[in-house]
Amino acid sequence: MQNDNALALPMANPSDPLGDFAAPAPMGGMDFGGGMGDGALDMPAMGAAPAPAKSNLSGKAKAAIVVRLLLNEGADIPLESLPDDLQIELTQQMGRMGLIDRETLHAVAGEFAEMLDNVGLSFPNGLAGALSAMEGKISRQTHSRLRKEAGVRQFGDPWERLRSLPPEDLAELAEAESTEVAAVLLSKLDTAKAAQMLVHLPGPVARRITYAVSQTGAVTPDTVDRIGLSLAAQIEARPEVAFDETPGQRMGAILTQAAAAKREEVLTALDEEDEEFAVDVRKSLFTYALIAKRVSPVDVPKIARVVAQQDLVTAMAFATDEEDVESSEFMLANMSSRMAANIREEVGELGKVKRSVGENAMSTIVNALREMVVAGEIELRSTEDDEDE
Repeated sequence: MQNDNALALPMANPSDPLGDFAAPAPMGGMDFGGGMGDGALDMPAMGAAPAPAKSNLSGKAKAAIVVRLLLNEGADIPLESLPDDLQIELTQQMGRMGLIDRETLHAVAGEFAEMLDNVGLSFPNGLAGALSAMEGKISRQTHSRLRKEAGVRQFGDPWERLRSLPPEDLAELAEAESTEVAAVLLSKLDTAKAAQMLVHLPGPVARRITYAVSQTGAVTPDTVDRIGLSLAAQIEARPEVAFDETPGQRMGAILTQAAAAKREEVLTALDEEDEEFAVDVRKSLFTYALIAKRVSPVDVPKIARVVAQQDLVTAMAFATDEEDVESSEFMLANMSSRMAANIREEVGELGKVKRSVGENAMSTIVNALREMVVAGEIELRSTEDDEDE
């Protein structure tokens, strides 16, 4: 049964509602109605075949038979994804069942298989499944509004929602909560995500939370569930923001494309108006002068293949500032010796380059680098890495 529907419980028809918990018709076999020691064990007479009762089975009884059969065959059925009340009903129904004769088992299994064969298209189970299927296909605003209207509990395990958050968001949640709640949050994450969350926490806070994990041995599942719901509700209550990047990142991307003189003018003004914002902007800047600091030596040949050699020659001929010259020498030192020699020769022949032409060539190289970063072809070193070194 490869179809996903093989994991779904067959539902009763309108004339056989799931709410009916009347015991199924006798199906032969053992009746464990009483204790084992008081003679309540009632075996069928030898040689007497139990009568099939397929037509008298309720929808729940059929579901219990199918689930038991699949479990016996070693199937991994995600019953925990069902609502709690259905899990309870299924378990109670299985507790009411006795032995099932082969003919009844084959009839129920055949009916289930026939139902699966007749399925032409299946839809997600409830609003939670529908939103999961539509994620990325509908707008973020619509997706967020539907989640809020449905409520957090509609989306199953709140911890699945929390585990999908980036580690910096998890760290922000943990820092705002009590140490005990943060310890439960840390314990419910997979080890890699938990380690990343600790990296984004201040040292003293991380130490308090890790120590508090040792005090979580007596925490009950209900407490963990309530904590998960509370944290997930906080996530859902956050206002929708219009921009994915921070203000510093957006301004840095803009100034990267600006002429050098205008860029320095704006940065100087930002230093005077808001020094903290100016620092964020500078961290997001990427200019020709930063190539030597942010690009790995092994990635230089990739740049040389993407950027036209004439642009490299023009940019290097225009480079006069110390940091620009350092980037030029860095690229020449990490490309093939033959190509480096050709570029040096052409730079010597080119002579002085106009500012507009030189800045345009530098912008072409920087834009090519940014496109390669977005495509995942290269990875820039962070300014923090340089500080650590």
